[in-house]
Parts: sequence; C-alpha cells; structure tokens
Amino acid sequence: MGQTRNYNRNRSYNQRKTVSHRGNQGGYVYGNTARRLEVQQQLQEPARKPVEPAVRKNREKAHHMNMGYVLFLAAALIAASWILVTYVQLQAELTNLTKWNAELQSELSNRRLANDEAYNRILNSIDLEEVKRIAIGELGMVYAQEGQIYNYDNEGNDYMRKITEGAN
Repeated sequence: MGQTRNYNRNRSYNQRKTVSHRGNQGGYVYGNTARRLEVQQQLQEPARKPVEPAVRKNREKAHHMNMGYVLFLAAALIAASWILVTYVQLQAELTNLTKWNAELQSELSNRRLANDEAYNRILNSIDLEEVKRIAIGELGMVYAQEGQIYNYDNEGNDYMRKITEGAN
C-alpha cells in the first residue's frame, strides 16, 4: 500500500510537471501557477506601412555626405585640434609659471627673514645711552626748546622744507 501511495504521488507530480511545460512551451514555472507565454506573437513584428517616397528621399539625403559637408567637417576637426593643442600648451605654461612663482615667493620669504634678522641684530648692537652721551658731550647737541617745534599737516606724499628767515 505504501508503494501505491508513492506511485500515485509521483505520477500526479509528473503529470503536473508535464502539463505546465507543455502549456509554457519551454518558459519558467513561477509558483504553483504558470503564465502562458506567447513566444510566437513576440517574435512576429507588426506589419510596417509602406514608406512614402518623400520620406525615403529625405532619409537617403541624410545618409549621403557631399564634398562640402566633408570639407566642413575637416575644417571643424582641424580647428578643434588647434584649439585643443593650444589649450594644452597654455595649461603647461601656466603650470610652469605657477612653479616659478612659488620658487620666487620662497626666495622672497627667505630674503625677508634674513633681512629682519640682520635688522634686529643691528638694533640690538646699538647702545642708545652711548649715542646720547656722544651727541650731547662731544658734539654739543641739546634738546629742542618750546618755540623750536613746529607741527604741520602734509596732505600729499611729497616732502616739505621749512626755510627760516635767519638761515641765509
């Protein structure tokens, strides 16, 4: 009895499998119900309408290249090539100028640093008390009096010279 049950089960499965493949004509089975694919209908293209002569003539003209069009395309290709080469050369020159500018900036920075160090070294080496002693003691210089100081406004970048009356 067990064999009969297994036989009936297998027979039922094989019948379902055979039916679904026959109806599907080689397609896939999805779940317990299979869609019916109409392969022949998909392969057949719809009938085309006859093409009008004007349309056919325009299509042939679009595919045809005359000498003027070829010359125009050649000129456009040469112009585009020239522009591209010039652009690449300008980019290379710009890169070189940028590198040179960076080198000059670095050199300027180094020189400014050396100049500042030398200036600070000179300022630190000057003894202002010694300068004051020599100016007053040996050279006879004195501090300015109240009437000797004049304040003025200089609006331009030029220098101003004041000439006193008794300085001839």
